[in-house]
Order: sequence, then structure tokens, then C-alpha cells
Amino acid sequence: MKKYLSLVLAILMAFTTLAVFASCGSSTTAPATPASGTPSEEKSATPASGTPSGEKSTTPAKPVLKMGTNAYFQPYEFYEGTEIVGIDAEIAAAIAEKLGMELEIVDMDFNSILSAVNAGQVDFGMAGMTVREDRLLEVDFTQSYANGKQVVIVKEDSAITNVDDLFADGATYKAGVQKGTTGDIYATDDLGEGRVVQYANGNEAILALTGGAVDCVIIDNEPAKALVAANAGLKILDTTYADEDYAICVKKGNNELLEKLNGAIVALIADGTVDQIVAKYIK
Repeated sequence: MKKYLSLVLAILMAFTTLAVFASCGSSTTAPATPASGTPSEEKSATPASGTPSGEKSTTPAKPVLKMGTNAYFQPYEFYEGTEIVGIDAEIAAAIAEKLGMELEIVDMDFNSILSAVNAGQVDFGMAGMTVREDRLLEVDFTQSYANGKQVVIVKEDSAITNVDDLFADGATYKAGVQKGTTGDIYATDDLGEGRVVQYANGNEAILALTGGAVDCVIIDNEPAKALVAANAGLKILDTTYADEDYAICVKKGNNELLEKLNGAIVALIADGTVDQIVAKYIK
């Protein structure tokens, strides 16, 4: 009997020990919780300074002011390497600076400038352009920023000795002109279409003159000087064909831009900038 009781007690003690160990083994450890409530590996999305990290502070780009021109009209506009320079180019750049804008020059046929302005392809046209009644029907013009005159280029041994020779009775002299320019308009009105030959630019007209295709070239005085200097055997007649004023054209009715351009031109004339630019190119 005692042996039986001892056995029972031993079994009970064994079960009790197992239960204790089982209880200890089944306890779990709660996952660690960050003290602040923010995931420990999560970073704040807002930089300390208030400026997004890596972002650079930039100055807004200046608005662009587009100028339409024909860059074969030295010294007003011409190529120096790949850059368009000249009197008009520099005055336009000074105007853009006054207006807080960035100038962009678009080269095109002279005859396309007015239509490009009205189509909004460029903001204004500036190409040694003369104010004429027929042009005023299409565009508006600023006040004049420079004066010019039309002259006649001939060969040194030409029978044409003055402008009046072009209008003498029985005269059949042919004149080369740059298409769409004042010289073209004046010559066509005065001589008739049959005696006027149009060319894309002054250089082509001069080639026609030296080659005998025309008897003279009618063009603005300053480009004429450059063309004669570059081509031996030519001269400019002493008598002037016509006097004129140069101005900038804008789309008809664009009064806001017109007023801004006029204001800048007045200021640049007053402070001597225009005279300085002209003196740089015309000696």
C-alpha cells in the first residue's frame, strides 16, 4: 500500500513539474514599440529648413521678345559667324533689356516680315524698315529710331552718272532691288515693273550688276557702302534717290507693345545709347 501511494505521489509531482515548465515556455514577448509613435526607420518628409532637400532655388526665366529681320542688310543686321549682329540687333537687345525681356532674333525673307508679325510668329519686325503709307495699312510703326536714304550703285564706268539719268526720255536702264524693300517699292513705282528686277538680298542684286544682268542697284545707303567696299569696280552715285525714316513694326492694334517699344526707344535715344550703337557701325 505504501509503495502504491508513493508511486501515485511521484506521478502527481511529475505532472505538476511539467505544467510549470509548459506555463513558462508558452509566455511570449510583446514586439517593441517605438517610443515616439513614429516607425523607427521612417524618416520625416519635411526638411528642417523648410526647403525640399536637393531642390535648388532658381530665378524665373525672362519672357522672350521675338524680332523678325532679314540678316543681309549690313550694317543694320548681318551675320558674324552664326550670330546676327548690327545696329538693329543691338538696339533691339537694348530695348529688350529695358523691358526686362530676353531678345530672340528670327531671320527670314524681308518680304515675309509683315505677315510674320501679323501671324504672331514674331513680336515685331526690325530690318531697316521705312514707314510707308502702304505698310501702315498692314502694321503699326513705332517712332523713328534712325534716318536713312536710298542710293544708286553703278559700275565705275557706267553711263548712269546721276539719278536723273534713270528717268531720261527713252531710258531703258534696269535696276536691281531687294524684294519688298523701300528701294523695290520706289523703283517699281518710278520705273515700272518691266525695268525692275527683284532679288532675295542685296548681295544677289550686286552679283547681277557685276554680271551685267542689271544696270544699277537701288538700296539703302549704309548697306550700299558695305557692298561697294566688298566689290571692286562699283561706286555710289552722289545724288540721293530718296530720304526715309526707319522704325519698328508691330501687329496692327497691338497698342500695349507699341507703347512699351516707344517708351524704350525714347529712353535709349535720350541717354545716348542709340547714337553710340550707330557710331559703332557707321564711321
